[in-house]
Amino acid sequence: MSVSTGTRGETVPTVPPVNPAVDTADVTALLERGRTLSTPVLRAAVDRLAPPMDTVAAYHFGWIDAQGNPAEGDSGKAVRPALALLSAEAAGVAPEVGVPGAVAVELVHNFSLLHDDLMDGDEQRRHRDTVWKVHGPAQAILVGDALFALANELLLEIGTVEAGRATRRLTTATRKLIDGQAQDISYEHRERVTVEECLEMEGNKTGALLACAVSIGAVLGGADDRTADKLEEYGYHLGLAFQAVDDLLGIWGDPESTGKQTWSDLRQRKKSLPVVAALAAGGPASERLGELLAADAKSSDFDSFSEEEFATRAALIEEAGGRRWTSEEARRQHTIAIRALHEVDMPERVRAQLTALADFVVVRKR
Repeated sequence: MSVSTGTRGETVPTVPPVNPAVDTADVTALLERGRTLSTPVLRAAVDRLAPPMDTVAAYHFGWIDAQGNPAEGDSGKAVRPALALLSAEAAGVAPEVGVPGAVAVELVHNFSLLHDDLMDGDEQRRHRDTVWKVHGPAQAILVGDALFALANELLLEIGTVEAGRATRRLTTATRKLIDGQAQDISYEHRERVTVEECLEMEGNKTGALLACAVSIGAVLGGADDRTADKLEEYGYHLGLAFQAVDDLLGIWGDPESTGKQTWSDLRQRKKSLPVVAALAAGGPASERLGELLAADAKSSDFDSFSEEEFATRAALIEEAGGRRWTSEEARRQHTIAIRALHEVDMPERVRAQLTALADFVVVRKR
């Protein structure tokens, strides 16, 4: 079997395995546990915000509608809280020990979503108008900033050495996340981005916070740095797999499932993995795609492009091999993530559940 070099120098198969058989019931239970244990603490944190930021944040999390009435909106997949609780169990402590970490990571994640939606001009998230569209750009910025401050406040209030260690990991992950967003924006204005640059950006933007999520509960539970670092390695590569799937959904995802427009990433000129891989592939489809994207960057009427024009670009990306390469990359990163788990001494039940969550990430539809 041929091999290719993965991120950080690992070698993994270029021919991916078949789709993992995901135990949907088990994964759903893990996600629901993360949501159930973290949501009361998350709500209490949001209640600390001054009006109207508390209301704006509640709308963002799906707890109220645009008129302020109670709602049962989609509050996200809750992958990060689930990972934080499992992280605590990997260190041999109760999942509840990881709750402050779960909430802190979720606050940082949503800080990034509020800002990203504004910077990207996204008008829809989770099948509803985004915060900046409903409450204005200023509130999106302020509430995002407030959620970031709350995340650090919650951890530091614990007052233990472990909480200080957890806060350092969270702030480092946040800085990398911001680096990734800055890279993402800068790439939109470049004609060409290398695959390596794209993977670095996505490792910062998505991998860093997922890595923190899957170590923060262990750190709060007293795990040593080696254990936390290995858990972070799993989370980092899981994040790259997660983002690769997101990139596929950003072009070919069903709007009914994703809650975003058709061809969402193409509308934003994103240099996502399928696009970058297609441009690097060479051949007629790759060359034609490069010509179109270069013209798009200079176009004054890009915002009025028809569905057919975006469909043409998506078809060229697929013909050049960008879709297939990205799917295989998701599986490669999944393989590296699972291998990292086997270097951590933890209960086999927890290892199996972390594996199930990783499997879920590469087969999800939203």
